[in-house]
Amino acid sequence: SLACEVEGAMVSMPDRASICERLQGPMVGAPPASPGAPAPQAEMPAGLQPASAWGIGEVSPDASLVQRVEGKSRKTWRFSDLSRERVQVAVSSAGRPVHADIQLWLGPDWTPYTLRAYSEDGKRRPVQTLVGTRCKAAMVEVRNLGESEFPFAAAANYAKDPMASLPIELPASTPGERVDGGALRSFALDPAAGQVEVVLLTDGRQLNARVELLVGPNNPKQSYEVFTNNGELNSLCVAFDTPDAGATVRVVNHAPVEFPCYIHVRERRA
Repeated sequence: SLACEVEGAMVSMPDRASICERLQGPMVGAPPASPGAPAPQAEMPAGLQPASAWGIGEVSPDASLVQRVEGKSRKTWRFSDLSRERVQVAVSSAGRPVHADIQLWLGPDWTPYTLRAYSEDGKRRPVQTLVGTRCKAAMVEVRNLGESEFPFAAAANYAKDPMASLPIELPASTPGERVDGGALRSFALDPAAGQVEVVLLTDGRQLNARVELLVGPNNPKQSYEVFTNNGELNSLCVAFDTPDAGATVRVVNHAPVEFPCYIHVRERRA
């Protein structure tokens, strides 16, 4: 059977429940959201909005949930609050490349969401994403696919408003564009933009796509490649920091033609 190496021991995939027990990451708990809290109102000013709270410092202000992930190793975070459905994940480095694999585990052997992230410079362009837990007890795994010379820091925590509602608010407040299976779309960014938020979703069908940040002709500086069995419950929601002018966001739908997806893009100033 397919095997993977965890903490120096070879274990088979059916033993994944024991992996979860031995790799208990920080237990993330937060008081349930107030039922009477008002929903955030979408705003569409004429200029660019300020950058959102995507950074690793906003995910874990006291750094208690920040873990160092060495090359070829993994770290996990547990989430048990069934009243909350959105986890914020951030990965950064000291300026070296980042090759990370982010997975959502529901139960001992179900991985409904996988995100592979790459950044040429984890300091200037950190990995920043939101992952839906489907209101279930979940575990988020961050694996470093790079070599031992390229460690990075990662943190995961329940998202708070307005970040928690961003995957719903952004599509409701911005025009979307349909990307059919096998198709490609590109969006040139405003030179004044310091950050761009991207939401990629479906009508409940599978989502299998790649989103890239290009600087120059066919020169990807950062990319996210996602697969999920339900692009409505687990839409792709990421943020690109854009320190360089002349950047472009490119979206490629890897799914067959029967599985279109919809992309929403919002630029923000630095």
